[in-house]
Amino acid sequence: MSHALHLSTPLIACAVLLDAALGDPEWLPHPARMIGAAISRGEKMLHTGIAIRDLRNGAILVTSVVGLSVIATWAIIDACDRISLVFGAFAAVVIAWTTLATRGLDDAAREVQESLLRADEAGARRAMPALVGRDPASLDRQAMIRATVESVAENSSDGVIAPLMFLFIAGPVGAIAYKAINTLDSMIGYRDERYIWFGRVAARFDDAANWIPARFTALCIAAASELWLRRGRTAIAVCRRDARGHESPNAGYPEAAMAGALGVQLGGSAVYAGETIERATLGVAECPSTIDDIATARMLFKIAALIAFVTLAVLCAIFV
Repeated sequence: MSHALHLSTPLIACAVLLDAALGDPEWLPHPARMIGAAISRGEKMLHTGIAIRDLRNGAILVTSVVGLSVIATWAIIDACDRISLVFGAFAAVVIAWTTLATRGLDDAAREVQESLLRADEAGARRAMPALVGRDPASLDRQAMIRATVESVAENSSDGVIAPLMFLFIAGPVGAIAYKAINTLDSMIGYRDERYIWFGRVAARFDDAANWIPARFTALCIAAASELWLRRGRTAIAVCRRDARGHESPNAGYPEAAMAGALGVQLGGSAVYAGETIERATLGVAECPSTIDDIATARMLFKIAALIAFVTLAVLCAIFV
């Protein structure tokens, strides 16, 4: 079978280790940046401001970007496979590596954590845009801690566990398709006046692609919480009670599980582009949030990712 559509567990482990060790180096051509550039160009060509046309054109953009991403990934790896299966495996592992964001997410959260430890709130605010879309100037110390924990929880799914699932299911082609869908949603999947129609198909595709991964991630965070903090049952209980109150059909699950694991309250009001958005609250604040919550969330995220990898590898060994 082509390495484009199937990677063995040891090869996926190589991609995971490369990501953990090297993250997203600037010298590596990153598919997400290329996909983002294609989306930006497509939006300039296709956005009209007319509802029915934007709904149609948004669907065309989604189909084109995902389709071209899949075709390009398959063509590159297939060409390498034809030269040598070893070369094909190498190309597939490198592409798989680019779909994961374990090191990048951890580094971004650590930068906020270390700035707050130095009482450098200005530095922490400068680091926040790598994690969240809300206005950094509106965040006080407690809000920055909560926002960082929320981002670690949500991106545990979007940045690591979801692409990992697609790698096991459909190889690099599947993972790149997921990254294309996720990037489309992050760029045009909004409900504001500009994107309510143009980005609707992108948002719905992203909801569908993340439905299972988000819930699986919540279970992995709860399992990690049980191993590290003995709070797995609380994480599950908070998730069951609060996750569906989140405006996203998926993001609430890992966020609620993390809130229960840490004994903190996440969600609530947030400022985006100068506008205050009231969001559902997740969890109960058993004590005030502290910088240690960021460190613990980072640890739980990494343990959850390991649990996800082992679980997927076992399932693959049983059913494939």
